[in-house]
Amino acid sequence: MIVIGLTGSIGMGKTETARMFAKEGIPVSESDAIVHRLYDQDGAAVKPVAAAFPGAVVHGRIDREKLTKHLGAHPQDFARLEAIVHPLVRAEQEKFLKDARRRKAPLAVLDIPLLFETGRDRDVDKIVVVSAPADIQRRRVLARPGMTEEKFAAILARQVPDADKRARADFIVDSDRGLDYAHAQVRHIIDVLSQSDST
Repeated sequence: MIVIGLTGSIGMGKTETARMFAKEGIPVSESDAIVHRLYDQDGAAVKPVAAAFPGAVVHGRIDREKLTKHLGAHPQDFARLEAIVHPLVRAEQEKFLKDARRRKAPLAVLDIPLLFETGRDRDVDKIVVVSAPADIQRRRVLARPGMTEEKFAAILARQVPDADKRARADFIVDSDRGLDYAHAQVRHIIDVLSQSDST
């Protein structure tokens, strides 16, 4: 089975691209969806995060807004949070891959926003980077509810620059030319990797 690492900086269209792989019948594990489950009531991250950041847990679930506010004021705490959450996410991804192998899936996608930043590029066979010009990225991100220039700048500062990601990619999906164009690129990637897997 070929494991595809799907990544891209904020606002590049990674989530939409992950859906395109899923529509083509490829098993996809989304990191954001895993984190959402871990943060929800009785999620595996709730108790350890409550111990590290007591104010971030409300009614038995992690309040992402409170947690984000805390991290904005104390950016040095990102490492503490990541030390709790990343191993839990990785464990869920391992279960996903085990299941995909059991079902004999030829390809599987791990959607990992911080693929390069966390060294997870070493855990995948091929890397797909979703990308768009900086002005389009900026417009998309600043249109999000609650997003500010300061928040956007802080997020970008923690991410590997898009040009570096593109340079390290096996495939690039350009998300600024419309959904049909992006979907055609996804189909092409699947075709290429399916052929290489069968040879």
